[in-house]
This record gives sequence, C-alpha cells and structure tokens, in this order.
Amino acid sequence: MATHGDLPAPTEGLILTHFLTVRDVAVSRRFYADVFGGKVVLEENPAIVQVANSWIIMNPGGGPTPDKPDISLAPPGSGDAVSSFLNVRVVDIAAFYAQATTKGAKFLTEPLDRKAEIRCYLRDPDGYLVEVGQATGMLEGVFADPPADAGQ
Repeated sequence: MATHGDLPAPTEGLILTHFLTVRDVAVSRRFYADVFGGKVVLEENPAIVQVANSWIIMNPGGGPTPDKPDISLAPPGSGDAVSSFLNVRVVDIAAFYAQATTKGAKFLTEPLDRKAEIRCYLRDPDGYLVEVGQATGMLEGVFADPPADAGQ
C-alpha cells in the first residue's frame, strides 16, 4: 500500500494513525522525532511525525466541531489511570533504552523480563504512556503469567 509522499494518505485500503491531543505541539513533535527516530512530515496544524511504518498526529485540544458535536479534546489529566497507550516494538530493547535515555526520555523502570517479552514504559511530554517492548519468549510459545487478580 503506497502513500502520497510522506503523508498518511493511502492510495488504496487504509492506514492506521494515532492522534494525540497535546499541550505544546513543538515539544511533543520534537519528542517523537528525537526519541523514536521519527520524521517530521508536517510541522503544525496538525503536526505529523512518521515513526517507522506509522504516523503520530498532534494538535492542541479544543471544543466541539461540526463533525464531533459533543466531544472536546484535551491532553491527559494527572494521575495514574490510563485507558490506552502506544505500544512500540523494537528489535533490541537495551539499545533503544540506552539511546532514548541519552535523548532525555524518562522511563518508569528499566526494561523488565516478563517471560513473553522484555518491556518498559515511559511517558511523553503530555503524560501519554508509551510501552516499549522486545518479543522474546512469545516467539517460542512462552507467555507472561496472568495477573494475580485474573478471573475474580
């Protein structure tokens, strides 16, 4: 499936992008370009950063529009509860972690072995959670233990 240049505009089928409501477009754009090696394809209105085979679209929040009449967009509030997060898969998590840390990324923990994968999390400048993982055991049929409260 081809696109129109670097923009996420399919010539057939569909392309999945991720939209983030951000507080400061320049700060968020720089974060995704620097930490994830993204390519800025549009500076603003909206900002678009191509990261590998995906695009992250960023714009400030705002009130309802004719095509979303009862919806307002806002970046995440403070707190630990999240309902979704980006999931980034890498070939070498130790190398990614070291490189991202030198670029200012602040991880919640170092990469941890979860049997199926090695993974860690960080937050972007707006507080969005990003999981970074490397498949390990799952490639051989070994999966993580279910959560302790599963099935209750």
